[in-house]
Amino acid sequence: MRDFDPPRWLRGGHRMTMYAWARRRTFPGLPAAAPRLFEIDQDTRVLAHCHWQPAPDSRPTLVALHGLEGSSDAHYMRGIADKAFRRGFNVVRLNQRNCGGTEHLSSGLYHSGLTADVQAVLEQLAEDGLPSIVVSGYSLGGNLALRLAGLYGDAPPPWLHAVCAVSPTLELGACMDLMERPSNRLYQWNFMQSLQRRMRKKARLFPGRFDVRGIWRIWSVRAFDDRFTAPHHGFKDAADYYYQAASMRVVDRIRVPSLVITAEDDPFIALEPFCDPKVTGNPAITLVVTRHGGHCGFIEQARDGYDGYWAERELVDFFSRQVPPTLLPAGPGARVDA
Repeated sequence: MRDFDPPRWLRGGHRMTMYAWARRRTFPGLPAAAPRLFEIDQDTRVLAHCHWQPAPDSRPTLVALHGLEGSSDAHYMRGIADKAFRRGFNVVRLNQRNCGGTEHLSSGLYHSGLTADVQAVLEQLAEDGLPSIVVSGYSLGGNLALRLAGLYGDAPPPWLHAVCAVSPTLELGACMDLMERPSNRLYQWNFMQSLQRRMRKKARLFPGRFDVRGIWRIWSVRAFDDRFTAPHHGFKDAADYYYQAASMRVVDRIRVPSLVITAEDDPFIALEPFCDPKVTGNPAITLVVTRHGGHCGFIEQARDGYDGYWAERELVDFFSRQVPPTLLPAGPGARVDA
């Protein structure tokens, strides 16, 4: 992997995180996406935006997972899609249930360890005849990608060739402890604004299903999870949910090639779990811890056709090395950057 070298003015966790979140990006070369609904069960469908190569069943497919309260339209989802599609991948940008304006497609809620939805989507893609699938995830999506790989354990499906997690919430409880620091108040406020809006919309769509009285008083993600997420999914409380849903419980069982990228200066991703032997001692995991990068940032100087989004480039390169080489085009045009 190439070293990450951010400009000096972006070397700070909050600065990098906010810049990556606020910076506007466009992808004029990425073809329009085809929407697809995946049936999960009788009352749940999830929406994906798909970019198909001319002969989809002769190319590898990258399934991208977004973070908490994100969507298939998040800048990193489109950035990954742009780089991977140019490399020869099909790309499926998947919305978690209720995200991306899809609250009407599911009567229930999503959570940080809900791998069953992702697994159902992957299996349907495999049934379509797609020969090679890789999964990328940012933040909460990174936890989902690693947890899915760990749950497969010693018997991953033959078509799952790699996973990649960027800034993953590896140990959810430890991440929540950092989220509640005063310096992270803005992030918590942003998440809660979105979660409150979503729950009010769910209550209107499914009368009597969700009691949102007094929700305006809830201004921490932990309190929200205690009241809504944990009981809805059968957990005792938020602490039980964070423990059971964390990919840390199964990361030692991962057997597919996995790339994990995190930064020392991430404002709310705990670094200590990445030093655990369950991670560092697993030969299937390539762990990269950078000094800078913030949360889901990892931006360096753009140059020569490369837009500077280092983590996106590195995960596409990693996936390109893991899929059968006959499925990707060869030659200069196959490179993401000069």
